[in-house]
Amino acid sequence: MKPALSVIFFTVMSGAGYGLWCLLGLALAAGIYPLSGMGVLVPLGFGFVLVSAGLLASTMHLGRPGRAWRALSQWRSSWLSREGIASLVTYLPMLAMAWFAFIGHAGTGLRVAGALLALGALATILCTANIYRSLKTIAAWRTRQVLPLYFMFALLSGGLWLWTWLALTVGAATSLAFPLALLGLAIIAAVIKVDHWKCADALPVNTAGNATGLAMLGRVRAFEGPVTEESYLTREMAFVLARKHGARLRRIAVTLFGLAPALGIAVALAADAAWLAPIAALAALAGLFVERWLFFAEARHAVAAFFPQTQA
Repeated sequence: MKPALSVIFFTVMSGAGYGLWCLLGLALAAGIYPLSGMGVLVPLGFGFVLVSAGLLASTMHLGRPGRAWRALSQWRSSWLSREGIASLVTYLPMLAMAWFAFIGHAGTGLRVAGALLALGALATILCTANIYRSLKTIAAWRTRQVLPLYFMFALLSGGLWLWTWLALTVGAATSLAFPLALLGLAIIAAVIKVDHWKCADALPVNTAGNATGLAMLGRVRAFEGPVTEESYLTREMAFVLARKHGARLRRIAVTLFGLAPALGIAVALAADAAWLAPIAALAALAGLFVERWLFFAEARHAVAAFFPQTQA
């Protein structure tokens, strides 16, 4: 499929924001976050910027962005509608947590708001992942790795920004458990993503037979082509990425979101170099932009079977 930059920006940026909110909320709910006041408001505000920028970018993919609110009415059957509702509801505990942090309240109210913020963030990420997993027409998006990867990428990218804030403010006094957990998460996410690519590559190529469900009758072919010139379907659904470019971009993505953060965390901890934290966070974000572009560019929609001239 043709990658939509607005959707890529949304899933990467809002994913990082929700991941940051989730980890911050969990740390506050558990009473293990080492800062208070502005130490809470700054990462909370940064997450707000990431989430809001992503949500605003997502409306640009709509034909009429001004009617985006109508998508919220189909929550019974649409994961997109559920995502919109969950994303808006999550703002409520975020505002409550910001208020408690602003007035210096560190009691039960802040902990409850943190727990609700984490739940809202996880629910939104779940809905986002299921938007793509629910599409039966794209087999590569229905593999077992897609859902955990959405959670891992959100927690990794958001966690690296939270670690950056802690590394630059608390410094060596902060616990080693958090950056080490992020290091492990980066490696595990890279391994699972490589496995996802292998599974996607092993999927059978779409044909008119399996697209129509008539493959058991023999070879199925159209009497004539569905279109005589370029159309919306050929531009959007039958987009083809050359394999040599895909392989190169895969290596770049894994290096940026997996190896670079892991190496950055390891060196930062060994040499007490906190300045490496933002570099690791930026590298992961860049790698996820590449990964998400490939997520769409390498996807093969079933309708592409009717445009054999577009198959790689």
